[in-house]
Amino acid sequence: MPGEIVTSFIRAIERRDLPAALDHLSADVEYDNVPMGKVQGRAAVEAVLGPFIAPFDTIEWVVHHQVADGDRWRGVVMNERIDRFGAGERWLELPVAGLFVIEQGLITLWRDYFDRDTLLQQMAANG
Repeated sequence: MPGEIVTSFIRAIERRDLPAALDHLSADVEYDNVPMGKVQGRAAVEAVLGPFIAPFDTIEWVVHHQVADGDRWRGVVMNERIDRFGAGERWLELPVAGLFVIEQGLITLWRDYFDRDTLLQQMAANG
């Protein structure tokens, strides 16, 4: 089911298991990190996501609400979450709204909406 696919994807990211997370994506996935720009394809997602998560010891994506429609092979998932990234005693917390489109059991579109200034302010404050 689409919701289970997205939840499994999120759990892989939380484990910092990027290869397992990428296995949930189609080869031509579109990752649209709305305020930052979009990339196309698994390798491009890895190139963007890998360096971003590498410095963090702990990743928690706390999903507050998630709705899903579709079946095992095709569907849409939307969630509201707080993406938390920890390095030692420092934490970044970012409210995010996510949209995922599933085709043939893989994520073909991953779009996250968040406030870019919130992220940049927290990164500056945490040095």
